[in-house]
Amino acid sequence: MPASVRPWRSSDAPVLLAASADPELARQFGGVRFDDVAAAEAFIGATYRFDGHARYWAIVADVVDVADGRAGSDGAGSGGAGARVVGCVGVTAIEHTHGTAWVSYWLTPEARGRGLATRALAAAAEDAFALGLHRLELGHRTNNPASCAVATRAGFRAEGVEREKLRYGDDRFDVETHARLATDPTPDTVPLPRDPASPPPRDPDSPPPRDPASPPPRDPADARRGV
Repeated sequence: MPASVRPWRSSDAPVLLAASADPELARQFGGVRFDDVAAAEAFIGATYRFDGHARYWAIVADVVDVADGRAGSDGAGSGGAGARVVGCVGVTAIEHTHGTAWVSYWLTPEARGRGLATRALAAAAEDAFALGLHRLELGHRTNNPASCAVATRAGFRAEGVEREKLRYGDDRFDVETHARLATDPTPDTVPLPRDPASPPPRDPDSPPPRDPASPPPRDPADARRGV
């Protein structure tokens, strides 16, 4: 199965449970380490939404789990060769008045170095611009050159450094901000296909409706944890 992106499902919870054990990845979940699959599933339902406030894409690919070599086939499990979730790219803090949003991404260790994050980021940007958004922003710690390379290859230009913006434990980190405009040149990177089961992009002149039953958008500062 070719790599693709699709909205998250509750059945993807085992991926988050395993990923939260990695301190680096746990930062993507607000420093939370999930106690069990149910907790990870609840996080997906509450945070990894796909609506007018946020569009979280699961990155699905065929990979070999070098940890145990078992085969997985349901796109969600933690082991093996086969199609499964290996990461995430999220477009959050969507604001239609100015047409802006914040982007973040992560990959499990065994899926890195294959260009998946770059192609997934390009796919999420393509979808966001189809919604009518104009400016997408992201930030990465300046000591994370791999994340910088992903952003650059996906067409996000570096715009400046915010000093000591993030704190992890007793350490503070500078963050470099990148942005891509709808009017910027399209990068050479080929976006991952969006799964046919994914909701189709809406007409740019018709922003996604706000679901009154959904929680209010998170403060952009909460989303800007760096990648």
